[in-house]
Amino acid sequence: MHKVAIVGRPNVGKSSLFNRLIGRRDAVVADFPGVTRDAKEGLMLYHNHRITLIDTGGLWSGDEWEEAIREKAEWAMEGANAVVFVLDPREGLSAADYEVADWLRRLGKPVIVAANKIDSQKHEVYMAELWGLGFGDPVAISAEHARGLDDLMDRIMTHLPEDTEDVPDIAPIRISLIGRPNVGKSSLLNAITQSDRAIVADVPGTTRDSLDVEWDYGGQRFVLVDTAGIRKKPDTAIEDFAIQRSQAAIERSDIIWLVINATDLGDHELKLANLAYDSGKPVIVVVNKWDLVPDEDLKRTEKDINQKLHHISFAPRVYTSAINDYGIHDMLAEAMKLHEKWQSRIGTSELNRWLEVWQMKQRVPNFHGKPLKMYFMTQVETAPPTFAIFCNRADFVTRAYEGFLQNRIREDLALAGVPVRLKWKEKGPYKKGKKGEKDDEE
Repeated sequence: MHKVAIVGRPNVGKSSLFNRLIGRRDAVVADFPGVTRDAKEGLMLYHNHRITLIDTGGLWSGDEWEEAIREKAEWAMEGANAVVFVLDPREGLSAADYEVADWLRRLGKPVIVAANKIDSQKHEVYMAELWGLGFGDPVAISAEHARGLDDLMDRIMTHLPEDTEDVPDIAPIRISLIGRPNVGKSSLLNAITQSDRAIVADVPGTTRDSLDVEWDYGGQRFVLVDTAGIRKKPDTAIEDFAIQRSQAAIERSDIIWLVINATDLGDHELKLANLAYDSGKPVIVVVNKWDLVPDEDLKRTEKDINQKLHHISFAPRVYTSAINDYGIHDMLAEAMKLHEKWQSRIGTSELNRWLEVWQMKQRVPNFHGKPLKMYFMTQVETAPPTFAIFCNRADFVTRAYEGFLQNRIREDLALAGVPVRLKWKEKGPYKKGKKGEKDDEE
């Protein structure tokens, strides 16, 4: 296992870079210094190399945590193959930057200077001062916009020995982008992969078949599927076939991105949301073209979207713009998080402890003096999490009470954002066999 440490003074973007490289938001990021104090580890896979990436606190912070943070950073660099020294050249080199540089020279580790917040080529003029640190060519990056990360990783790889063992293959996460025509699915796919893999045009129906694109992000393999826009009524046989292919892509997917237009939300999105949710896959509502919403209309537009998609209110919302790459990282991070939850399994003893709590929180349905009795609960499937509840009468279960239980499962068992299925099985004198079994999903 290789080891790479990220160091630098406070508030230069170390945690943002750490999150970007490992592909998820493990480290807290804020616009003020001193948020990270401990050294945080994350595992990433890059070109058959397993790398332990370590995010450290801001060095030479000038506060009461300075010594403890430096000690943690020194521990992090024990056995490190390389050190990424993150700087913000747009602010100019500070006294703290020079202190960190001197400290790194004394430690004798290979150092790669990462000039962060270089969002475009015009900002590279700020990098001239970094040459004087004596660590060689600085690498221009932008952790926020994922710029220059391949160049940084290539530089890191020069300091890593070759692995003698093959890294076990990581199963890809399949994600389908669905939506009606011209909501920006192909533009989002191109923005994610930073390529022109999908044809983009202002004409609805440009995409006529599902397009699979393999993509590696933070060591996790993805297969991104750009599907044809699904109309209410297809105009041609080709469109009808394309819709069938889109539906097949949904069935093969692990995660679904329901892409909607922030400025043009209609009733058709409700049907698409049902189509996605009925598949049992986690759904992420991707509100594209968010940059086109005027500032004064942001809250009203968000409220309108939540009202129209109330029946999948548990599904996470990600606000994006394919034009300026806003929210792209959030789409992938949310997908990785939901995929893990979707496959999770809860122990039977824990489920039954919670079942007792839930019955105390909400009165069970009662019909003509006969209450619903729930005896036992167990998880019978994953992907999606499916639970069997043994009860006296399945027909006593109301839709409202079932919804209450599904909400409690998501909130109390850390399954927020994931579809949950319940199977009701009768047990006892009222058991009716097959007719007494009720399978439901909200």
